[in-house]
Amino acid sequence: MDALPAWPKGKKLVHLDLKGAPPRMDYLHKLIGLFSGLGADGLLVEYEDMFPYEGELKVLQSTQHPPYSREEVLSIQEVAKSQGLEVIPLVQTFGHMEFVLKHKSLWELREVGHCLGTLNPHREEGVRLVKEMLRQVVELHPGSTSLHIGADEVYLLGEGEESRRWLSTPGRTVQQLFLNHVTRVAKGVREAWPNLNMIMWDDMLRGMDHDTLKGSGLVGLVQLMLWDYNPTLDVKNTVYLLERYSGAGLSELWAASAFKGSTNVHTCVTSTQRHVNNHLQWLQVAAALPEGIHMLGIALTGWQSPEAQSRVTKALGISSVEVETMESSTTADSVLFPGRRLAELVVELTAILQSEELRHFEDNMFVRGWFTPYHRQRKTVSPLIAQQLQMAMVKKEMVRLYPASTAQEWVEQHVSPVVAPLQRILEDTRASLLEMVPQNVSASMVGQ
Repeated sequence: MDALPAWPKGKKLVHLDLKGAPPRMDYLHKLIGLFSGLGADGLLVEYEDMFPYEGELKVLQSTQHPPYSREEVLSIQEVAKSQGLEVIPLVQTFGHMEFVLKHKSLWELREVGHCLGTLNPHREEGVRLVKEMLRQVVELHPGSTSLHIGADEVYLLGEGEESRRWLSTPGRTVQQLFLNHVTRVAKGVREAWPNLNMIMWDDMLRGMDHDTLKGSGLVGLVQLMLWDYNPTLDVKNTVYLLERYSGAGLSELWAASAFKGSTNVHTCVTSTQRHVNNHLQWLQVAAALPEGIHMLGIALTGWQSPEAQSRVTKALGISSVEVETMESSTTADSVLFPGRRLAELVVELTAILQSEELRHFEDNMFVRGWFTPYHRQRKTVSPLIAQQLQMAMVKKEMVRLYPASTAQEWVEQHVSPVVAPLQRILEDTRASLLEMVPQNVSASMVGQ
C-alpha cells in the first residue's frame, strides 16, 4: 500500500471515557504521560457520574464507585499541563444523559418515559439542570479554553407528549426542535464564558440541508466534531459532508476516530486491526480535503505510517500492536506500559472462556470418565483428577488499576456466565477431596 500522509496540522486529542470503569488516579496519571510521549496534544475528558457534582447535583455522583474528588480532577489537569496537554471537558447536554435521567427524582425530565438518555427540551427544569452541570464542570477546569457539549444520538426526540404537541403546528420539524435546544444551551455558555470554544458532535446535523444548517443559529457559535468509527469509512461521502458543513458557515471542524470500543458491548479484547483501518480511512479523508476546509484536529489519533507503528511498538515495549497476539512478559525487567499485564491476563482469560474445552466442559473426558454424576454423588473421585478440575481467577491485577467494584463487575459480566454451570461440579470436587484425603492435605488442595 502506498504511504499515507500524516494528519494535517491540528490538535490530536485522546478521549477518556471515565464512566463505568474509572481508572485509579495513579494509573490515569501514567496514561497521560504515555499519551504525551506518543504525540497527543490534549485530552477530551468525559466524566459523567465520576465528576464530583455538588449541591442539588450531588445525586448524579456514582454510587458504584467513589467519584473523583475535586482535588483529583484538578490533578488530572495539572499532570496534563506538565506534559504539554490541554484538557477539554465533555458534558452531555441532550442525548446520552442516562447517568442523569436514570434517577427517579429526574424521571419527569425524560423525552419519553422508556428512554433514559434523551432530555425533554421543553422543560425549563431540564435546561436549568444542564446549565448547572456545565457551570460546575467549567469552573473546575479553570485552564480549559474549550468545552464539548455532546448532543449526539438524541434518540426518540419528538416522540414525547410535549414534543408531539409542539410539532403539531404546521412548519415545525424535529430538526428545529433539536436546534432550538442546542442553540439555547450554546448561547448560554457563550454568555457565561465568552472566550470558551464550544465543540459538539455532528450526527444530528447530517440530514439537514444547506439552508437549515446556515440558519441553525450554530454558525460562529460551535465547532463540529464529525465522528465515524467504521473501519470501512466512506472517504468520498465524508469529504462531501465536511464540505457541506463548511459551505453552510460551520467552517471550524474536527474529526473523531476510535482507538477502542465502538464494537459489541461485551467485547473484552480490542480488535486492533479494526481501529487501525478506521484511522487509515481518516487519513485518506485528510489527504482528500480541499484547501478551504479548516480542520482543527482529530480526537483519538492513530498510526499514520509504518514509521508510526514502529514508534508505538518501541514505546510500549511490544512486538506487535495486535492485542489478540500480545505475548506475556517473561522477564522481570520487561518494558511494560501501564496496564500491560492486565491486558495480557484478559487476553489469556478470554481465550480460555471462549475455548471449546470449557464451553463443553461436561463432555470433558475427566468429567465423563472419572467425575460423572454417579461419582459425584458417592464422592469416589480420584484426588489427582479432581485437582485438575480446579479453577482459580485472580482479580489482583485489575484492582491495581481500577476500583474493586469494577473488577467484580467485570468478572460477574464476562466470567460468571461461563463458569456458573461448572460451579456445582467444583463444589462437589472440594467435598470429595475433604472426604477422601487427610484434612491437612485436602485443605491445602482446595485453597481453604
